[in-house]
Amino acid sequence: MSHTPWVLVTGGSHRLGREISLTFARAGWNVLCHYRRSQSSALALCDELKALGVQARAVGGELASETQCRLVFEEARGVAGESLRCIVHNASLFEPDSGRDFDEAQALAQLQVNLLAPMHLGKWLAALHAGHAHAVRPSLVHVLDQKVFNLNPDYFSYTLSKLALERAVSLQAQSLAPEVRVNAVAPGLMYLSGPQTPDNFELASRANLLRQPIDPSDVATSVLFLAQTASLTGTTIRVDNGQHLVPLARDILFVVDDLLKQP
Repeated sequence: MSHTPWVLVTGGSHRLGREISLTFARAGWNVLCHYRRSQSSALALCDELKALGVQARAVGGELASETQCRLVFEEARGVAGESLRCIVHNASLFEPDSGRDFDEAQALAQLQVNLLAPMHLGKWLAALHAGHAHAVRPSLVHVLDQKVFNLNPDYFSYTLSKLALERAVSLQAQSLAPEVRVNAVAPGLMYLSGPQTPDNFELASRANLLRQPIDPSDVATSVLFLAQTASLTGTTIRVDNGQHLVPLARDILFVVDDLLKQP
C-alpha cells in the first residue's frame, strides 16, 4: 500500500469541505470525500482531485448514529488502511431555533452530527494507530464556528453543539494522546447562510475587524497546517478576520437584515 497519507473530509464535496479537499490534494494527500446526499458532486470532485495526481474516493453515508458513523469510517479504513492519517470533521447540521422554541429532536440531531460523530471518528482513528509511532502523529481537525467565541442566542441548538465541540478539542487531545492529535479551526462567515440573500451576505461578510470577506482557502490552509505540524494538539485557530472580536446581540444575518429594511 502507498505510504502517501489519506485524509477523510466529512461533508467534503461542497463549500468549505470542497476547498479543504482540494487543498490537501494540492499538498500531495490522497482524499476520501465524504458526502451525505451529493454523490454526483463528490464523484465530480474526486475526478478533479485525481487530475492533481493523487488518489481520491467518494464515501457516502449518514453521520446520525454511531452505527452509521462506523460504516463511513470502515469504508474509509478499507480504502486507506493505516495510511488514514487525518480526519477533518467539516460536516454539520445548521438549523434555526432559539431557547424559546427549542425542540429536543432537532437539538439531538444536531448534537449527533456536530458533536458525537467526531467523538466516534476520533476514537476509531486512535484505535487504528494504537501502538504505532509516527514522526507526525495522525490528527483529527474539527471545524468550529467563530460563534463559540462571540455568543448570541440565535441558532441556539447549533451553537450549543459547537460550544461542546470547542471544549472537546482539549478533552479529546488529552484522551487520544499519544496516538492522535486533536485541533480545530473556527472560521467566520464565508458563504451564504440559511435564508441569507446576496445583498445581506455582501454586508455581513465584511462585519469583521479587517472589513473584508474571509477567504475559504485561508481556512483550508489552516486545516492543512494543523494536520501537518507535528507539535500541535489541543489548539484552535480562529480564521475569521477578527469577527469573533465584533460582538453583536444577534446573528449577523439578522443584524444586517434589519439594516437593509430601514428606509
